[in-house]
Amino acid sequence: MQTKGKVAIITGAIKGIGLEIAKALALEGISCVLTYYDWQENLDAMHNAMSAINCPYHAVEVDLTGQDAAKFVVEEAVSRFGRLDILVNNIERGGWPVVHGPYTERQWELEFATTVTAKWRLYQAALPHLKASGDALVINISSVASIVGRSGPASLVFPDGYSLANRAVSSLTETWAREASPAVRVNELMLGFIDTRHGQATRGWQILNSRQQRAILDHILLRRTGAPEEVARAALFLIKDAGYMTGSILRLDGGYALGGEQVIPVPDGVVRPDEPIFGGKFYVKTE
Repeated sequence: MQTKGKVAIITGAIKGIGLEIAKALALEGISCVLTYYDWQENLDAMHNAMSAINCPYHAVEVDLTGQDAAKFVVEEAVSRFGRLDILVNNIERGGWPVVHGPYTERQWELEFATTVTAKWRLYQAALPHLKASGDALVINISSVASIVGRSGPASLVFPDGYSLANRAVSSLTETWAREASPAVRVNELMLGFIDTRHGQATRGWQILNSRQQRAILDHILLRRTGAPEEVARAALFLIKDAGYMTGSILRLDGGYALGGEQVIPVPDGVVRPDEPIFGGKFYVKTE
């Protein structure tokens, strides 16, 4: 995709991953519409970061769990910039069990309203404009929780409803890729432990004791959490360079889903090199 002059909506962009993606897109000449609702103490920092880049942007305060919120955001983008080419669906709830405890019924409903339904509404509202672009893209941001569930050292981090909701996101990614083709590519960035999102610099991470933190890091093959800048670079890859990729999931988890178990070296074994492998004779074909 040629980026200059394109227009993107990035949800959850007041800080962390959403803001890093917005900054990366703005540097490529993409006008950004940033939505925000929570974490408003970061609002000035968001404006300062975006204003420092010589590219138009527009910030919209909106509760995306509202029924008409997605339509409002899309209309804001199109009325201000005249088009829409990219939707970065970076909205979720993701409350940590170690922070919030067991789900209440309200928390369960909010999980799906935020992580699944809000994404679906945004896609539905955006799709006609994305198709009109002729060269457009949707990026669904999801979590490796959809694969590992509430298990292992992540049990204190990934609630079961969050895991279930993110598995639903992957189903939507595949369905939308079929529905929106060929004019619109739809791909998914599946994230593991990223700083500002389940990793360090989050409230939940600070609640974990050192042993619990170490258990998570030891389960990650790269032995570290990821950085928001790394997610932004992956998003740029999907936008700029992945023109033949749709309906795909790009997992950015440092190897968490594979687990931290080490590969045991191949042993010498007990069979001699000159001994028949299956207890029979060697047969050599001759001409």
